[in-house]
Formats: sequence, structure tokens, C-alpha cells
Amino acid sequence: MGIKQISRAELKEWQEEGKLFQLVDVREEEEHQHHNIGGLLIPLSELNLNLDKLNLDRPVVFYCRKGIRSQLAIQRLHKRFPEAEFYNLERGIF
Repeated sequence: MGIKQISRAELKEWQEEGKLFQLVDVREEEEHQHHNIGGLLIPLSELNLNLDKLNLDRPVVFYCRKGIRSQLAIQRLHKRFPEAEFYNLERGIF
């Protein structure tokens, strides 16, 4: 399975176009408080406990500091929800 990537520029286009999608930060709360680009906070360590917070009826874009944890989140979720549309923010937010 190849993980779909989305660039920062593409994400900005989606936001400007008003495209419906969900943005999820999978970092820890302290990291999120320090700097974030919005969206829902679901730390990777708590992902399985918060599946009900995901809106799988629209694309879900995951992000983290460098794009590694967000890829792990997508790998885990894709096994449970193979039809869902998940994207990883390329290279994270830094």
C-alpha cells in the first residue's frame, strides 16, 4: 500500500477552495500546544482510543513534526479502514 502524500501547497489549496476534509495532528499535546496548523489533536499513542473522532466520510489529512508518526497512523488505520481516504502531510510541519 502506498501512502498518499499531500504537500503544504496542496493543503493550502484545499483550504482556500473550501474542500471538505479533516485535519488531524498525531503529535503529543505538548507539541501541539507549542505549534500547530489547526485541526483535531489525536496523539498517535491514543489513536485506537479515538477512532470515533475520525470523519471517514471525507479525506483525512494527518500531520506531525516530520511526517513519520503521521505515516504510522495511516498504516495502522488503513488496515482497519481500507476504503478510507487518508493523506500524509509531506515532511510534516517543520
